[in-house]
Amino acid sequence: MSGILFHKSRDLQAIEQFYTGTIGMRVWLRQAECVILQHGNLLLGFCQRDETDRGGIITFFYDTRHEVDLMHVRLRDRARAEPQRNERYRIYHFFASDPEERTIEFQTFEHPLPPYRDGEGLLLSRRSVRAFTAEPVEETLLTWILDNCAYAPSSRNDQPCTFVCVRERDKLERLAAVRGPSSAPVSRAPMAIAICSDPEKSRRPIEDGCIAAYHFLLAAWAYGLGTCWIGGMDQDGVKETLGIPHAYTIACVTPLGHPAEVPATPPRREVRRLS
Repeated sequence: MSGILFHKSRDLQAIEQFYTGTIGMRVWLRQAECVILQHGNLLLGFCQRDETDRGGIITFFYDTRHEVDLMHVRLRDRARAEPQRNERYRIYHFFASDPEERTIEFQTFEHPLPPYRDGEGLLLSRRSVRAFTAEPVEETLLTWILDNCAYAPSSRNDQPCTFVCVRERDKLERLAAVRGPSSAPVSRAPMAIAICSDPEKSRRPIEDGCIAAYHFLLAAWAYGLGTCWIGGMDQDGVKETLGIPHAYTIACVTPLGHPAEVPATPPRREVRRLS
């Protein structure tokens, strides 16, 4: 279920231009004398009317302070003050005004959040994270992520996959050394997850394991945790270290933790297709 917050506007053209051109929203839908704009999972509607409503605060939030600072530079003439840390709410933010004097806020939450990204935002923003904070992954958070992974598709719905949680520091170091620099990120995280599939339960253990692994990467990112797909770990030594049956297939091992930094989005190639 989703929702839309509508506002009355006396100058719809100027408002649409401001929120799309300056804020970076996009037109989601036009309806008669109304336009609905989208920013992540926020749907904001404006309708041409004889009066303007200015109640409440329209808040946009971002992943980092840097993004908030960039918005402040863009809105310097409309900003009411410099960005600052609010200790009570644990946010970094500033206020500004739109062309009809509504209060708008730009902030980043400086604490972990429940999932908030829409489907498109989740798919476009996930990155391979290789640097992590020392903050441990809460057991409740890990349970939520794994519960989501129960819905990963599998051949004939056999559900053959197992998620092996690794927190012991000596095991993390051993996993990190398996493939040199390629597997090194494992030792930088507070824990790792090995995603495996049982060939006795699946006709397609490799495919099922890879699907479950990518489902895990997306679910982890939905809860604000970083991962990094490390392949080539389907080795006897890894299975011995983790107590995984020899017959199982290891799709990947991924570090898991709160990102210390998230890489910028690299340029993407145009999708190639055959008609």
